[in-house]
Amino acid sequence: MLRHLFTLLAASSLAAAAHAHQYSVGSLVIGHPWSRPTASGIPTGVAYLSITNNGPEQDTLIAASTPVAAHVEFHRSSLEAGMARMRPAGALVVLPNATVTAEPGGLHLMLVDLKSPLVAGTSIPLVLQFKSAGAITVQLKVEPLGLASHR
Repeated sequence: MLRHLFTLLAASSLAAAAHAHQYSVGSLVIGHPWSRPTASGIPTGVAYLSITNNGPEQDTLIAASTPVAAHVEFHRSSLEAGMARMRPAGALVVLPNATVTAEPGGLHLMLVDLKSPLVAGTSIPLVLQFKSAGAITVQLKVEPLGLASHR
């Protein structure tokens, strides 16, 4: 009985680790970069992630790029007078000991002019360029609809 419980716990831990992925550059930790699949002919995709600054100084995400899109823009979605709006967000400042989260319905990275559809189960490279910490390439996991939306 105890052996089965241990096996179940170990398997659960491995499954959780497989879904959670993070990267570090300088004092920044980039957590769980992910995207949603897109249909053929859709020109834009989206990227979500969190950026935690464990350092004493602020840093700024000044640019991002990926080989699967012509360019990447930072946007913020909001609800104004019952209407959904999306506006450019500019560079993303990450204060010391704080986290900036890009998530559905809020801040996100827009992948503009996709070269091909984003397919569930694949990963694509995303280069994040920070003012102080420099550049880091993360793997953006394209997660099936429904799986990623609860994160």
